[in-house]
Amino acid sequence: MDYRVRMRAVREDHDYTQAEIGRLLHKSQQGYAHIETGRAELKIDDLKVLCRFYDVSADYMIGLSDAARPFYFAAMDFSVSRTVFSV
Repeated sequence: MDYRVRMRAVREDHDYTQAEIGRLLHKSQQGYAHIETGRAELKIDDLKVLCRFYDVSADYMIGLSDAARPFYFAAMDFSVSRTVFSV
């Protein structure tokens, strides 16, 4: 999914206007609309603000994952089988 489509969907799911999210990002409504429509690129700093605001992962916001909540490493098994290769 394109990140712009996800941004709009998340914003609408939370019942916010472009003007409200624009203010959050210190942009005008038009400036934020340009990001959602592809006329401007989303800055990493703005992505971080949006992820914190909506409580979603960056992977979800940019369309790499369909899981909205961050995956916490505490649940992962970090045991690794080490094999030594000789050359």
